[in-house]
Amino acid sequence: MTQPTAKPALTLYLAAPRGFCAGVDRAIKIVEMALEKWGAPVYVRHEIVHNKFVVDGLKAKGAIFVEELEDCPDDRPVIFSAHGVPKSVPAEAQRRNMIYVDATCPLVSKVHIEAQRHSENGLQMIMIGHKGHPETVGTMGQLPDGEVLLVETVDDVATVAVRDPDRIAFVTQTTLSVDDTKDIVAALQTRFPKIVGPHKEDICYATTNRQEAVKAVAPDADALLVVGAPNSSNSRRLVEVGAKNGCKYAQLVQRADNIDWHALDGIRSVAITAGASAPELLVNEVIDAFRDRYDVTVDIVETAVETVEFKVPRVLRA
Repeated sequence: MTQPTAKPALTLYLAAPRGFCAGVDRAIKIVEMALEKWGAPVYVRHEIVHNKFVVDGLKAKGAIFVEELEDCPDDRPVIFSAHGVPKSVPAEAQRRNMIYVDATCPLVSKVHIEAQRHSENGLQMIMIGHKGHPETVGTMGQLPDGEVLLVETVDDVATVAVRDPDRIAFVTQTTLSVDDTKDIVAALQTRFPKIVGPHKEDICYATTNRQEAVKAVAPDADALLVVGAPNSSNSRRLVEVGAKNGCKYAQLVQRADNIDWHALDGIRSVAITAGASAPELLVNEVIDAFRDRYDVTVDIVETAVETVEFKVPRVLRA
C-alpha cells in the first residue's frame, strides 16, 4: 500500500500588528450603523476602505458605492470614505440638503487641521504623498488651488516651485513608507531650512507599526506575503519594506487564490502580514492554504500592541 507523501515543513512568521486599524474599523462600523439607522440603500462616496472583500460585504448589506457626489440622490444618506474628501464635497452635500456622515479617519482629519492652521498663519503647504490617491486629493482639497504643492520623491523636492522659501510648511499622507518619507523630509529641510513640520508625525501609528513588524520578520523569511488590495497604499508600502529589509520574494495578495505557489517552490519559511484595510479572515484563509500544502509551524512575531479606538460620529449614536 502506497504511503501518503509527507508534507514539507514550513515556518510561517505571522507579523503583529497586522490588518485592521482603528480608522478602518470605525469607517466600516459607520456604514453598518448607517444602514441600521436609515435602511438601504446608503450611498458611499469612494470605497469606504481599500479592500474588495470588505466593500463586497457592505454592498450585500445595501451600501451603494459611487465615485462622485453627483452620482447620489438627494434623498438618501451618503458617507464619505476613511481617506477623506476635499472641502468642496461636504459643502455641496450641504447645498443639496443631503444627510451625510464623514467617515474620514481622525488621523487624516488631524492632517487636514494642520494644513488649515498653517495656511491661516500665511504658510504655503507642501504635501508628501502619492498623486491621485484619495487621501492626497482630500488633503490638498482642504485649501484653495495652489496653496498645497505635491512632492512624491526626493527628486521632486529639487524642482518644486514655492511662493516664498521662508514661509512654507509640510504635511504627509498617513500611509507612506516611514523610511522613504524621512529621506524626502530631509531633502525639504536642506532646501528650505525654515520649513515647518507637523507637531506630531503625520504617518499614522498603524502604518508605522505594520512596517516595523515587517522589518522584524523579513530578514528571516524566504518570502513575504502581504494580504491587501492593489489600490491600498499602506499594503503596497509593506511589500516595499519587506523587499528593502532582506526578503527576496515579497508579494501582495488579495486572497489565498492569488498565491503563486510555483514561485514558492523550495521555500522553508514565509512571513505573512496584512494591510490596515484587510480583515483577519483573509489572513486565516492564507494560513489555511499553506496548511493544505505544508506541515506548518506558526511563529507570531509581535513588535507592538495596539489599543487605539475611535468613536463613531454622534449622529449614529443618537
